[in-house]
Amino acid sequence: MSYLILIRHGQSKWNLENRFTGWVDVDLTENGKLEAKKAGDLIKESNIEINYYYSSLQLRANHTLKIIQKSLNDEKNFARAWELNERHYGGLTGLNKEEMSKKLGKEKVHKFRRSWDLRPDPLDKKNEFHPLNISTYKDIPSKKIPDTESLKDTYERVINYYESEIKNKIKNGNILISAHGNSIRALCKYLFKLDEGQISKLEIPTGNPLLIYIDEDQKITTCKYLDQSRAKDLVVF
Repeated sequence: MSYLILIRHGQSKWNLENRFTGWVDVDLTENGKLEAKKAGDLIKESNIEINYYYSSLQLRANHTLKIIQKSLNDEKNFARAWELNERHYGGLTGLNKEEMSKKLGKEKVHKFRRSWDLRPDPLDKKNEFHPLNISTYKDIPSKKIPDTESLKDTYERVINYYESEIKNKIKNGNILISAHGNSIRALCKYLFKLDEGQISKLEIPTGNPLLIYIDEDQKITTCKYLDQSRAKDLVVF
């Protein structure tokens, strides 16, 4: 049996401001750093040795992982992959969620956030928030950088990476992935075999490690949030 730990980064500055963040590379708030520290402490209490670490290219996920590693006294290098980035919110990027709900209606904004294959309007390539204009992504081939994404688009890139780079390593050790709300939702859809209706209801809390037990046949036997006081409904468990 191996362990797969999924963790959404701690609260970011734009989480606090209730803005659509996507690929904009913002850092953690002080509360987000505390969430990451608590996550590391909870993992340490579980006495689980992590053999492989993965994260996106984004600062908030990387910073969360580094804080966790410090708690674990483990300075292993970790793989960084743009495929684990947050979903690109297109033209919604940088906008306040509450203000957009008033402007477009709560139902339409909810569809943009939770529907499976609906993409927001593309973000203008000249916009300062477009990934083409953010130095973090300078090494990604421009043809692979999206202007907008649906959850389905996010799922496809996340799962392609998971199957090619991570899945087989679970047989040989324990893995921790520090990523984002939608990239982790994509992984949960795949791992738990959720349908499109179920995935729309799945909410991923910030800074709360989801511990998944996987047997030798790559089947999930059980899973739990380590911080039960902030646990969310896992839909299937």
